Amino acid sequence: MIIRKYRPADEDAVYEICLRTGRDGADATGMYLDPRLAGHVFAGPYVRLEPEFAWVLDPGDGRPPIGYVLGVLDTRAFEERCEREWWPKLRARYPDPSGVPATERTPDQIRMHTIHHPWLAPAEIVKDYPSHLHIDLLPEAQGGGNGRRLIDTLQTALAAAGSPGVHLGVSAANENAIAFYRRLGFAEVERVPGALFMARELRAA
Repeated sequence: MIIRKYRPADEDAVYEICLRTGRDGADATGMYLDPRLAGHVFAGPYVRLEPEFAWVLDPGDGRPPIGYVLGVLDTRAFEERCEREWWPKLRARYPDPSGVPATERTPDQIRMHTIHHPWLAPAEIVKDYPSHLHIDLLPEAQGGGNGRRLIDTLQTALAAAGSPGVHLGVSAANENAIAFYRRLGFAEVERVPGALFMARELRAA
């Protein structure tokens, strides 16, 4: 398996990986009526707006990628760019489900709500850790150090670009992921209902 830079032709594979790891790391296929909704929120803006910080895990046998790491250098600037260039076209396609009580929303409506009301990273986190990342690996890619190699690749690039720190969000229920990030030097910096933020400092080589 090799790590290589993301290419536009990888977009469908990235969306598929996002879907197949979208239930706290487990397969979310079948949860959504529109299987691209998860990717629209968690993958699409990264590969479209900051592809220079996107890498995929290529199995090397002609199959599509089986994992990825996606990052942004400046979270606040990325959020602002999404508001200008990413969310508007999706808002025109998907209705705002705000009229449906939060506890009654379907998985599709939960993602649609995010499209219309994107969550912004806390100021106290981006102050010290302005970059952030998402990583997902299909089961066949897990183990063997692939996740560590992907994150190391991204962190090296972020540090070289001048970032002093990187953060990520993870479901509080995803204990395996939390343990994995801790092994890589990430520490919890904030906890919210159902999720927590972890971060680590970066140093240029």
